[in-house]
Formats: sequence, C-alpha cells, structure tokens
Amino acid sequence: MSIVTVQLGQCGNQIGHEVFSALCSDIRGTHGLCSKKENESYQDSCKERFFCEEESAVPVARAVLVDMEPKVISQALSMAASSGLWKYSSRSHFCQKQGSGNNWANGYCVHGPRHKEAIMDLVQTEAERCDRLGGFFTIMSMAGGTGSGLGAFVTQCLRDAFPTSFILNHVIWPYGTGEVIVQNYNSVLTLSHLYHSSDGLLVHENDVIHKICAQLMNIKQISFRDVNQVIAHQLGSVFQPTHPAGGGSGYSRNPLGDLMETLVPHPEFRMLGLRNIPQMPENSLPYSTFSWPGLIKHLRQMLIANAQMEEGIDWQVRPPQPGSSIPSTNKPLHFNTSIANLVILRGKDVHSVDLGSFQDPSLYTSWLNPQDAFNAWRTPRAFNRYEKSAALVSNSQFLLKPLDSIVGKAWNMFASKAYLHQYTKFGIQEEDFLDCFTTLEQVISSYTNL
Repeated sequence: MSIVTVQLGQCGNQIGHEVFSALCSDIRGTHGLCSKKENESYQDSCKERFFCEEESAVPVARAVLVDMEPKVISQALSMAASSGLWKYSSRSHFCQKQGSGNNWANGYCVHGPRHKEAIMDLVQTEAERCDRLGGFFTIMSMAGGTGSGLGAFVTQCLRDAFPTSFILNHVIWPYGTGEVIVQNYNSVLTLSHLYHSSDGLLVHENDVIHKICAQLMNIKQISFRDVNQVIAHQLGSVFQPTHPAGGGSGYSRNPLGDLMETLVPHPEFRMLGLRNIPQMPENSLPYSTFSWPGLIKHLRQMLIANAQMEEGIDWQVRPPQPGSSIPSTNKPLHFNTSIANLVILRGKDVHSVDLGSFQDPSLYTSWLNPQDAFNAWRTPRAFNRYEKSAALVSNSQFLLKPLDSIVGKAWNMFASKAYLHQYTKFGIQEEDFLDCFTTLEQVISSYTNL
C-alpha cells in the first residue's frame, strides 16, 4: 500500500526532502547483507510505498509540498531533481508569496480556508495515483505559523475528505530555549487540534536531535540539515519495509495501519516517540561491531529510563517489582511507563534475537496484556549501511515533561494576555485557547496516571 506524504511549511519541506533522499539511498545501496530475492522484494515494497514510477524511470515521490513562501519548496524541487536518483512531481506543490509570520491563527484561520481547495485538489490527485492508499504522513513543525496552523487545518481537511484513511502526523517539537516568542502558543494550539483529527503523533524534539548530532555524530557546527538528516534516518528505520510479527514471509502491506494497530490502543493516548540504536558517523561504521544482546539491553534501558540515545543512560532506573502493590503515583523515580512498544530489527541474524525483556509486565500499564502491548518487526535486509540496527517506537510517558513545560509556559503568557491580540485579530478567541488547554491537561493527566 502507498503512503502520501504531505510536507507543510519550511521545516516540513526540508525534512521531507531528507526523508525521500534517505529512503532512496537505502534502496539503491548494495549493502543489503541478504539474498538477492529478499533485496528485490524490499526495493519493490519501498518503491510502491513512497514513489511512483514514471516513463523517465526516475522514481517520483508520492508527496504534496505546501508552504506560504516559495523559497524552500523551489530548493527542495531542484535538489531532488539534480540528485538524479528521485524527484518530486512538477505538479504537486502549492506556495504563496506572503508567509504566515509565525502566527498559528494566520495559518489556520486565513491561509487554510483561503487555499483549501487548491491544496486538497493536489492531495486528491496524489491519492488517486495510488493503486491502494494506505494513508497520509504529514511532516510539520509546531513552533511557526504555516507548518503548525496550516498543518492543523490541512490535517482536519484530510480527516474529512478521507474518513477511513490513516493519518500520522510527524511533529517537530521546538527547542526549549525558543526560536519564536509565541512558540508555546503555537504548540498548544497545534497539538490540541491534531489530537482531535490525527490517528497518531510521532514526535521528534529538536533539543534531543541536536544532542545526538553533537555527541554521537561528532558534528562541530550543527546545521538544520544535520538535524534533519538524523530525523530522516530515524524515520526511514521505521518506514522501510519489514516483516510484521507472525506475518509470514511477505513485507507488511500497510505500514501506517500496522503502526497504529500496534501502538495506539486507545484514542486518549496518541503520542509516539522514536529511538534508534546504534547511531554514528558513516566513516566509523567499518570499525564498529555490535552484538544483538548488547543493543537490546541498551534499547530497553533507554526505554525505561527515558533516555533518548545510547550515551548517558541512567542504569539505576529499574522497573517496579512485580506484586508490589504500590499505587502508580509512587512508582520508582524517573521510570517511564509504556502503553505499547514496537521494536524494529534490521540486518544480520535478526530472527535469532531474544526480545523477552520487552515483554516484562512491569514495563506496561496494568490495563493492557503485555502480549498485546509489545510487537516486533524484523527483516534480514540491513538499513543504511548498518550491519545491525534497532528502532523502538514507543507510546509511553516520554513526553510528559516537555508537554507539561510547554503548556505551563503558554498558560503563564495567556494569564497575562501576552500577545493575544496577534491571535484574536485573525479570529482565534480566548475560549479557543481555553479549549486547547483543557484538551492537553486531559492528555497530561491520562499519561501521568499510567
């Protein structure tokens, strides 16, 4: 089944370009470490998912590019075309001249309704090109105006136009120190609206990716492109084809559907986080060896200690002892309780890996059976030159702190009515803000009580 990617705003378009480049370089690589037959079915499955073939034999990304300024889209189009490996369709982008000025209300209340028809026509055309539509993958940031405001509006339109399709929103969480003075308002408005129309929110935090670039990739002067390439690598490690658990020999048919089915068992819990192991500069790979037991041990500790990368994990954090009748509020400090986890293994000897440690009932909330809460997908085809690699997609308490912090900061600004006139002049009223705070307070409370 095919996925239509919708790239929204500057951030969404830059990351989208890196994602397609990463997918393309992965399927072109001869580093599969698997049989020729396996490699070919992997390549075919990826192409069906993300690209459509045209007469020119250059794969065309199944994507719609939307921004309110032309610069980033024209860069993305020309960079893809000049790579010679893949390209965007010349007819699937929409841009204007004026931008949204980092104002969520401008994107949501003005640009959205004004350009709805043109944007949705492009999406419809792209969806009709798919033999079987698996769903939509939107990429957007929460801090600005176009990605967040227009992104929330477009997601609602997708939900209305395609009520039975899966929608996964990939959301970039802003730097804690701030890029935009009103980013907390924009973030609160975005998250609460997406919670009503999306099936799942896959979140990457800028601060975390920045740390990975500095500490694991050893990059001295970190650019947005470096950050985006790490994000693209992590997304590729989830969306490239795999064999689902008990799914026989074929590759997963509907990656978005499978992802939601395994990770979002209840509509109150839609926040998904992603961790990857190992991650290192490409030139270090030939000198590194990894064992599966070591990788799995690190990945499990990253999950329970809520560590974002394999360096600096707190090994003191332990799951609560089974049978201890401690109420959930007294759980061991810093322990990250999960609702559902998915581990994706790629590379050598994946079928002999023991994942029993992830089925420990103490990792999960009490109302779900650990057998249902944990899933594993595997493929012997290596990903992006890593002989062995694992990804963990987790629906857990990982976002509680950042979410609480962003809602708190936004509430303090709202209480003193700071910058509110910037929103009310475009039609977002104080009641709308209050509704959004209520939605997110409910999300925080649900995750806290796991």
